[in-house]
Amino acid sequence: MQFLYNEAAGMENIKIINEDYRYLFKARRHKIDDIVMMRNLKDDLIYSYKIVNVFKKDALLKLCDKKELIVKAKRYLHIGWCIIDPKTIEKILPMLNEIGVSKISFIYCDRSQKNFVINLKRIKKILINSSQQCGRSVMMDIEEVECIENFLEMYPNSAILNFGGENIHKALSFSTIIVGCEGGFSENEIKLFTNKAIYKLNTPMILKSESAAISISAMILL
Repeated sequence: MQFLYNEAAGMENIKIINEDYRYLFKARRHKIDDIVMMRNLKDDLIYSYKIVNVFKKDALLKLCDKKELIVKAKRYLHIGWCIIDPKTIEKILPMLNEIGVSKISFIYCDRSQKNFVINLKRIKKILINSSQQCGRSVMMDIEEVECIENFLEMYPNSAILNFGGENIHKALSFSTIIVGCEGGFSENEIKLFTNKAIYKLNTPMILKSESAAISISAMILL
């Protein structure tokens, strides 16, 4: 783990309880005067805290230093991802976070199953755990969008990943791209893509939605 997340990181004193307490003092065996690195995943600062008191169920840490340490991808990439099974999303999300995707908008497209519901609280926890492991300095942005039409109104310069487009390559200038769900886009959705840049991955294989999301992210950001 590269740092410990705490939303209060930056304050003079921090009280550690529950899971963080168990991790620091049961798993990592920290003790008084040890230094713990923390981030709040909102700014690009990493904070050094000294353990000053340890009690039975909590501990007190005092800020002793802070510095800017930016850890992020060199490019901005925003994926509009048509919703698939949330269990699959949760498995793939840490990979996209580690690759450096800046933002994901989960879109309820025509072929998304209507019983699929994104648990934003769980998504945030997954992203925090992933960021602590990979060292990412700012949290990935997450949002939900009702349909592709609304998404295109919000992000009119979006590119589309779909069959029949041009082969994609790293030099492309787009910052937002839409990835479809199982079964691809509906005919009504495809009509919305008029005058949009449409690309495909350079493979004869038909990729799953999650494979396509990882592939495009790795190609653009790594």
